[in-house]
Amino acid sequence: MALELAAATSPGLPAGATVLVPVGSIEQHGPHLPLDTDTVIATAVATEAARYLSLRHHEILVAPALAYGSSGEHQDFPGTSSIGTDVLHQVVVELARSMRTWARRLVLVNAHGGNLTALRGAVRQLTAEGHDVDWVACATEDVDLHAGRTETSLMLHLAPWHVRLGRAEAGNTDPLEELLPAMIAGGVKAVSPNGVLGDPAGASAAEGAVLLASMVGDVVRAVSGS
Repeated sequence: MALELAAATSPGLPAGATVLVPVGSIEQHGPHLPLDTDTVIATAVATEAARYLSLRHHEILVAPALAYGSSGEHQDFPGTSSIGTDVLHQVVVELARSMRTWARRLVLVNAHGGNLTALRGAVRQLTAEGHDVDWVACATEDVDLHAGRTETSLMLHLAPWHVRLGRAEAGNTDPLEELLPAMIAGGVKAVSPNGVLGDPAGASAAEGAVLLASMVGDVVRAVSGS
């Protein structure tokens, strides 16, 4: 059974459930994608994974997303709303401690690379405390890094009404290892004035559906161990 945690009642929760917590961000995604792109992707991946796992008799709950993440590298762009690594780390720790009083396991489904330091540290701390907690990535960087073809395709599949294709434009397409020193020093704007790291040209809803299925498979394997 898969349930939305927020819509459930306390007595109606299954015993020993696994909780999937989407983790995203509110940050710039170029001139054509919405600020909540990462949160939309994380929520969709967690929801679809939960539906599949419930068919295999797993007791699964999908929690409301952690919509604010660590997005300091995007802070030069209006709309970016970041809580930083230290705060995100502590939020995850406190949330997991609370949920683990009634849930068997917690899996964080992350769609923003800037959250990784916080999630890795929090999971290490929680594991040392004896909690069954893990995280899995919705990896979107295989084709491009940010607001390019990959994320544009995903959003065309998930929320096409929020994609402004007429404003889409290429950004810096250099590989991350070449961009990283300048990004660390000056943020994304130092390497890409429009905030795009990649090229949205060629994006399609059909490609987004394939990408989503791949990410869902990663979460299913992480949760089920197969």
